[in-house]
Amino acid sequence: MNAAPFDPYQELAELLLSFFRMNSDGAHDLSHLERVWRNARFIHAEEGGDLEMLAAAVLLHDCVQVPKDSPMRPRAGALAADKARSILETIGWRTPRIRLVAEAIESHNYSAGLTPRSLEGRILQDADRLDAIGLTGVARCFYTAGRMGSALYNREDPAAQNRALDDLHFALDHFPNKLLGLATRFQTNTGRRLARIRERRLRQFYDGMLAEIGS
Repeated sequence: MNAAPFDPYQELAELLLSFFRMNSDGAHDLSHLERVWRNARFIHAEEGGDLEMLAAAVLLHDCVQVPKDSPMRPRAGALAADKARSILETIGWRTPRIRLVAEAIESHNYSAGLTPRSLEGRILQDADRLDAIGLTGVARCFYTAGRMGSALYNREDPAAQNRALDDLHFALDHFPNKLLGLATRFQTNTGRRLARIRERRLRQFYDGMLAEIGS
């Protein structure tokens, strides 16, 4: 593992991370931030943007974490944006840069349904969503389902052919309900290209699991 996972802003990362504590959610832990940063840097290399502001947005986008099954989930991005503003003000960032980072953070959250206004916001949203699909997305989905006490699937109708999807109670329902549609909602050309690759892996897993359980 890279000794400086947030290079070239490792010092900034250590400073920002000192202002809050990651909770015990393994789907939104430090490893998640590292993966999102790798995704963001890759997209930035092709799309451009302000890399330092993008780094701050990545590092702070989950500084307030709200459980997936909480009624406050749609507010998660706004709550994190508010905390990010406070942190960046404390370390002396200028208001225009704080405003852009906060907007990127607020609009990254899927549940909020917002479209990012800045390039940095579009990259953050894409980088974060890339971590929700592909094989990493599979792992995170079932990890989160376990934390919520969900079943793997509805044994009577695993593919939800004759019932409404219910991903709060059945992990496999989260694939058609959200994950398999994410690839069409990416903001950058680079993000869309990467999403198509990961979506194929996601689809292979979903179809393979349905085949194994006899659906």
